[in-house]
Amino acid sequence: MEIIKKLDGDKFELKVEGRLDTTTAPELEEVIVAGIEGVKELVFDFAALDYISSAGLRVLLSAQKIMNKQGDMKVIGVNDTIMEIFEVTGFSDILTIDK
Repeated sequence: MEIIKKLDGDKFELKVEGRLDTTTAPELEEVIVAGIEGVKELVFDFAALDYISSAGLRVLLSAQKIMNKQGDMKVIGVNDTIMEIFEVTGFSDILTIDK
Protein backbone atom coordinates (compact mmCIF):
# COMPACT_ATOMS: atom_id res chain seq x y z
CA MET A 1 0.00 0.00 0.00
CA GLU A 2 1.12 3.52 -0.75
CA ILE A 3 -0.31 6.66 0.84
CA ILE A 4 0.16 10.04 -0.81
CA LYS A 5 -0.62 12.90 1.58
CA LYS A 6 -1.60 16.42 0.61
CA LEU A 7 -2.41 19.07 3.20
CA ASP A 8 -3.84 22.28 1.77
CA GLY A 9 -4.90 24.67 4.51
CA ASP A 10 -7.59 22.84 6.46
CA LYS A 11 -8.13 20.20 3.74
CA PHE A 12 -6.27 16.88 4.13
CA GLU A 13 -6.30 14.55 1.13
CA LEU A 14 -5.06 10.97 1.27
CA LYS A 15 -4.59 9.04 -1.94
CA VAL A 16 -4.48 5.35 -1.01
CA GLU A 17 -3.10 2.85 -3.51
CA GLY A 18 -2.96 -0.95 -3.36
CA ARG A 19 -4.52 -3.04 -0.60
CA LEU A 20 -5.97 -1.68 2.63
CA ASP A 21 -6.03 -4.71 4.88
CA THR A 22 -4.99 -5.99 8.31
CA THR A 23 -1.32 -5.49 7.49
CA THR A 24 -1.59 -1.96 6.08
CA ALA A 25 -4.52 -0.44 8.01
CA PRO A 26 -2.38 0.55 11.04
CA GLU A 27 -0.15 2.61 8.73
CA LEU A 28 -3.14 4.55 7.37
CA GLU A 29 -4.46 5.03 10.90
CA GLU A 30 -1.12 6.53 11.98
CA VAL A 31 -1.16 8.96 9.03
CA ILE A 32 -4.71 10.05 9.87
CA VAL A 33 -4.05 10.54 13.59
CA ALA A 34 -0.84 12.48 12.88
CA GLY A 35 -2.45 14.84 10.36
CA ILE A 36 -6.11 15.26 11.28
CA GLU A 37 -5.85 17.96 13.96
CA GLY A 38 -7.45 21.19 12.76
CA VAL A 39 -8.64 19.60 9.51
CA LYS A 40 -12.09 20.69 8.33
CA GLU A 41 -12.21 18.46 5.23
CA LEU A 42 -10.76 14.96 5.00
CA VAL A 43 -10.74 13.36 1.54
CA PHE A 44 -9.80 9.77 0.75
CA ASP A 45 -8.95 9.17 -2.91
CA PHE A 46 -9.48 5.46 -3.58
CA ALA A 47 -9.05 5.56 -7.39
CA ALA A 48 -6.04 3.23 -7.11
CA LEU A 49 -7.32 1.12 -4.20
CA ASP A 50 -7.61 -2.55 -5.16
CA TYR A 51 -9.00 -4.06 -1.96
CA ILE A 52 -10.32 -3.06 1.47
CA SER A 53 -10.78 -5.45 4.40
CA SER A 54 -12.69 -5.06 7.65
CA ALA A 55 -9.54 -3.56 9.20
CA GLY A 56 -9.57 -0.85 6.53
CA LEU A 57 -13.27 -0.25 7.09
CA ARG A 58 -12.61 0.18 10.80
CA VAL A 59 -10.02 2.90 10.05
CA LEU A 60 -12.55 4.73 7.85
CA LEU A 61 -15.23 4.48 10.55
CA SER A 62 -12.82 5.85 13.15
CA ALA A 63 -11.89 8.77 10.86
CA GLN A 64 -15.58 9.46 10.17
CA LYS A 65 -16.31 9.67 13.91
CA ILE A 66 -13.54 12.25 14.36
CA MET A 67 -14.64 14.28 11.33
CA ASN A 68 -18.28 14.29 12.49
CA LYS A 69 -17.04 16.54 15.31
CA GLN A 70 -14.74 18.83 13.32
CA GLY A 71 -15.76 18.91 9.66
CA ASP A 72 -16.54 16.79 6.62
CA MET A 73 -15.14 13.57 5.21
CA LYS A 74 -15.63 12.11 1.77
CA VAL A 75 -14.35 9.21 -0.26
CA ILE A 76 -13.71 9.77 -3.97
CA GLY A 77 -12.67 7.62 -6.92
CA VAL A 78 -14.32 4.44 -5.66
CA ASN A 79 -14.28 1.58 -8.16
CA ASP A 80 -17.09 -0.97 -8.48
CA THR A 81 -15.36 -3.61 -6.35
CA ILE A 82 -14.80 -1.27 -3.41
CA MET A 83 -18.31 0.20 -3.82
CA GLU A 84 -19.79 -3.28 -3.59
CA ILE A 85 -17.96 -3.82 -0.28
CA PHE A 86 -19.29 -0.46 0.99
CA GLU A 87 -22.83 -1.42 -0.03
CA VAL A 88 -22.75 -4.94 1.47
CA THR A 89 -21.35 -3.65 4.78
CA GLY A 90 -23.68 -0.64 4.98
CA PHE A 91 -20.77 1.81 4.73
CA SER A 92 -22.41 3.39 1.70
CA ASP A 93 -25.02 4.74 4.15
CA ILE A 94 -22.40 6.06 6.59
CA LEU A 95 -19.82 7.59 4.25
CA THR A 96 -20.10 10.40 1.73
CA ILE A 97 -18.94 8.74 -1.50
CA ASP A 98 -18.28 10.41 -4.86
CA LYS A 99 -17.57 7.82 -7.51
